[in-house]
Amino acid sequence: MRRSRSLWLKRAGAAAVRAALPLLLLAAFSEKALAGVEEGRAKAQSCVACHGPDGNSANPLIPSLSGQPKQFIVSALFQFREGKRKAEPMTGIAANLSNADMNDLAAYFAAQPAAAPQNKTAEAHVVQGRQISVQNNCVACHAANLMGQQHIPRIAGQQKDYLRAQLRSFKASTRGEMDGVMTSAAQALSEADIEILADYLSGLPVAAAR
Repeated sequence: MRRSRSLWLKRAGAAAVRAALPLLLLAAFSEKALAGVEEGRAKAQSCVACHGPDGNSANPLIPSLSGQPKQFIVSALFQFREGKRKAEPMTGIAANLSNADMNDLAAYFAAQPAAAPQNKTAEAHVVQGRQISVQNNCVACHAANLMGQQHIPRIAGQQKDYLRAQLRSFKASTRGEMDGVMTSAAQALSEADIEILADYLSGLPVAAAR
């Protein structure tokens, strides 16, 4: 009887440890993620002048970084650092970033709530923009709410002038990217399509921070 009870207690204890392990790992991961956000906050102070407080840009030509997928921000910084994508002053700034710096900055900006869109889409462009986005399968990569995923950026509520400039660059094959998907997709867009799409996307509501 004592042996059976002892065996039962050992098994119960092992089961309890197995049950608690995911929670312990989650707690450890959360603490590490929080540390990355705080370290990123300190490192992001030099980014505020261009990208705005908490990554919400007020400059029409400069993108908002708030609410962007972490992997996308890391990828973008890596491309700038490695010369795969060129734009001043980002090329010079990224040249001095370590991998840890990029991860910390990405963790911080990804955790910041995206501000409401500054642009109000023209009424005529709401339906047209949606049609163009569907025809060109924007949701297949940028997610159903166009908030981005993994290495794909959030384009909902992004700066209109910035979106327009990037779409033009993709169409002209002058914008660097990892896989060439956007360069290929942009070839079907007319200048009118680009104008409508930029107006439509920039006026879309942004989802709550994930």
